[in-house]
Amino acid sequence: MLYFSAWKRWSIILVCLAGLLLSLPNLFSREQLDKFVPSWLPTHQVNLGLDLRGGAHLLLEVDTGVVLRERLEALVDGARAELRGANMRYTGIAATGNNTVTVRLPDASTAQRVRELLQKLAQPVQSSLIGFGGGQMDLTVEIAPEGNAVRLVLSEAAMLERARAAVTQSMEIVRRRIDQTGVNEPTIQIQGRDRILVQLPGVDDPERIKRLLGTTAKLTFHLLDMTADSNATVAPAGSMILESDRDRDGTGRPVRYVVKRKVEVAGDQLVDAQAGTDPRGGQPIVNFRFSTAGAKRFAEITQANVGMPFAIVLDNKVLTAPRINEPILGGSGQISGNFTFASASDLAVLLRAGALPAPLKVVEERTVGPDLGADSIRAGLISIAVAALLVVVYMVLAYGLFGLFADVALIANLLLTLAAMSLLQATLTLPGIAGLLLTLGMSVDANVLINERIREETKLGKSPLAAMEAGFKRAFSTIVDANLTTLLKMLILYGLGSGSVKGFAVTISLGIITSMFTATVVVRLMMVTWLRRSRATILPV
Repeated sequence: MLYFSAWKRWSIILVCLAGLLLSLPNLFSREQLDKFVPSWLPTHQVNLGLDLRGGAHLLLEVDTGVVLRERLEALVDGARAELRGANMRYTGIAATGNNTVTVRLPDASTAQRVRELLQKLAQPVQSSLIGFGGGQMDLTVEIAPEGNAVRLVLSEAAMLERARAAVTQSMEIVRRRIDQTGVNEPTIQIQGRDRILVQLPGVDDPERIKRLLGTTAKLTFHLLDMTADSNATVAPAGSMILESDRDRDGTGRPVRYVVKRKVEVAGDQLVDAQAGTDPRGGQPIVNFRFSTAGAKRFAEITQANVGMPFAIVLDNKVLTAPRINEPILGGSGQISGNFTFASASDLAVLLRAGALPAPLKVVEERTVGPDLGADSIRAGLISIAVAALLVVVYMVLAYGLFGLFADVALIANLLLTLAAMSLLQATLTLPGIAGLLLTLGMSVDANVLINERIREETKLGKSPLAAMEAGFKRAFSTIVDANLTTLLKMLILYGLGSGSVKGFAVTISLGIITSMFTATVVVRLMMVTWLRRSRATILPV
């Protein structure tokens, strides 16, 4: 156990040197590294969390009620289309509360036929656990007790599943939008049933992030109803009155449009959107491109409606309503209208990331300033330095030269832990600094056990080599047991925890793994090297 071949000896030395090299970039700023360090050298740094770097903390609430209302509206439109297609008469179709759509009939004798037709509108419930609902449908179609009405009732399981899916989809879209802004190491996770936690380290413009996240970005393309009066207070059947997103005519008031409800092309068929400049006037615009299916549909609509206005609607606001001068067959187009370069870029980000299934509302907001983060870093470094100094002094006083070896291994352990965190691009938070402090104590525990064992074997009269051999061998199983149980606890914390708890678990886990190496391998190499060179007859413990 005390023999080291040449290749083992050099492997240990190289691992320690690699830890030093990989941890050094954390002592410099990113600007200094980019300016002075060659690109072929490692420059990975540990990412600082929100509490150390400063940034924005947002808690968003998903309005899942909108998703359910949209499903009810789709049922109303679907029922109307089914009955018209089958030439079935009805006196009214409307959502009547309690997640129910009621179809009223002039003749009770047609109720059974209408029920069979509307049964086609039911969709299977997708289970969140196994991917299917075992054949369960999302609504029940039944004949009302009075006989002259048919009711479509959404099931409780369907409502819960739609709400869950909306929250999950919202989180993924929020993640895509944040990634488009270039924020490093954001924390985005679901909290509770309908809330999403967003933590953005280093963000210096939280208002822009709030605008990006608060915009649903549901883009649709509609034809205008040219037969209707835009000044009317009530839109004709099949149409709706929308306003422009800002003043378009210089009067200080938004322009009103009567837009057909039918969505001709949906924004979810976009595959790309980029901010650009109009070559004719130099104004900021957004260029977009459809998927193959979207391009085909876009070509059909523009080909059939040459000379007609075509409204581009974002979140029920008309961005622009240009006239179709000629068929657009290439599957691409542009959105113009009083954009600034910043707003055009933000709109392109929103369109690339996709529309939210439901609006998000900011229910909690906190901003951590960079000065507070710098104070936390300073306090954390001071605490680590003080703790390291106390441990170093104690080990030297308690075990002499062998204690000094343990102190060298302690420094190597910190360097290797930082190197591993840098390679993994881990995020360091205040709990992570606490984890580094705890690692300081845990890393010398193994050396305390080894040194005490060596001391006991020496008192029994064994030779220095035999005492060291017995000390390492008998303490090894205890060290492995203690560290493995702690590592298992950290894995459970990482699996069940979130945010800073995960950061704490990662720091401790890496510290345990590196301390096993430094305490049982690096220290052993130093002791053996000293013993073979000094040929001491008495061990300094």
